[in-house]
Amino acid sequence: MKRLIEKGLMFGNLVRVDAPALVERYNRALAHLGKPRTAQTEFHIDISGYSPEIGDELGDHLYLNPNGVNRQFILLSTEQKNSPLLNAKFSMERAILRAFIEANEAQLFSLTARDAVAGELEDTVYDLSDPRRLFDIHRMVVVADTTGNHVAESEKLTGLIERFRAEPDAWFDDVLIADMISLAKRTGDVTRNPVTLRSTRFETEDFWTAHFGGVYLFRSVPHPAAICMGEREVLGALPIRYVFSGTQRNEIAKFLELNGLVEPIVSAGGADVGAILRQKMDFILVEAAAELGLETGAGTRRDLRMVAQRLGERLPAEFHALAALLRWKEAGGPWPRIDSRHPAYFYTLRAAQTPQKDLVNMLLAELSPLDVRQLFICHKELFYRLYATWPDAKRAYVADFLEREYQIDKAGTREALFGPEPSMEAAEAGGRPARQVKPSRDVVDIVGPWGRIGGQR
Repeated sequence: MKRLIEKGLMFGNLVRVDAPALVERYNRALAHLGKPRTAQTEFHIDISGYSPEIGDELGDHLYLNPNGVNRQFILLSTEQKNSPLLNAKFSMERAILRAFIEANEAQLFSLTARDAVAGELEDTVYDLSDPRRLFDIHRMVVVADTTGNHVAESEKLTGLIERFRAEPDAWFDDVLIADMISLAKRTGDVTRNPVTLRSTRFETEDFWTAHFGGVYLFRSVPHPAAICMGEREVLGALPIRYVFSGTQRNEIAKFLELNGLVEPIVSAGGADVGAILRQKMDFILVEAAAELGLETGAGTRRDLRMVAQRLGERLPAEFHALAALLRWKEAGGPWPRIDSRHPAYFYTLRAAQTPQKDLVNMLLAELSPLDVRQLFICHKELFYRLYATWPDAKRAYVADFLEREYQIDKAGTREALFGPEPSMEAAEAGGRPARQVKPSRDVVDIVGPWGRIGGQR
């Protein structure tokens, strides 16, 4: 992993903590959360305040995430909003933390100027030994305060002020006035500088969890389902009608189609289809060459074309299918029929513009793992796990490519591959997919370039 770290592809954008005052605030926050103090004088933290160095010191990399649920967090700076979330157990946790920080940035900036803010993402589920408890997670509530309880005391003082203004005899209540003065000494003037935190409740109907080998749960779509990427038997009976394993490709394809969650890359508006398909083909060639021990030279497209010539009949089926799709798109070749039984099927899709877009792209990345760029962008936990198993030649190629082609323009690359982010209207549509309005309804719009989904049901 050293190569990824050096290129900023792993542990990138962590916040460095090396000032004695910040280290002491972090220790106070640890104590506030019931954790042991750290002896570290320099360390790095992610968006939740988790530090890999402290995890090593404590021998517990889940010290802020016991049992993998109800993640705790420590904020020393609002700059943490740009940091990744390491050791993620749920797909929505980073998005919730970032949304919370952005919604309360001015307040948190003021609070963290003098103290650490510590808290928890509460979902009322404290143990996931039974998979059915995943279905008890519907909402996460962000509970946060400084280690000195500044927010709680400010709210208490605000209540006393309202009582003072409302009660006609409050001027004669010496106890009430004394309490207000005492609290004001600690909180400051809350009438001019109120300390309240908003946007603390987040709906979580659709999510991925690392528990039980990886489970994707879609509950807000018209046809709900759970998709298990580990052993299906581990889940047992679940309170949802449809449960698919990762090997049930046709059922997953039908689920995505029925709910309007995907669109063919070749008909995606604004996408440079040729560039996307060629890059996917390059990744497939690199994998094939690595498996056979073939040299890929500098990894340029010319080098990879030479690899394709050497592979000949050993070229993977995914490569042939994407090449045929590229010929159809650019050279008027015959229409390739790629149904859900074909190993290239999920490489030809991307998420539609729905509230579930990020989750669907994460699922597609896991179903098409040879597309290492999408895997890195959409499912970093799986990317790092697979990266450790690759031959060194493939690791070098992938790390160099991501540094060169992705790091320099992350937002532009994401938009080119996956389209613009969903509108606020779609994000607030109760979790249901937004209807896609297309200018025409030709055969590609209706069934895609490969025909209707096929395969055994």
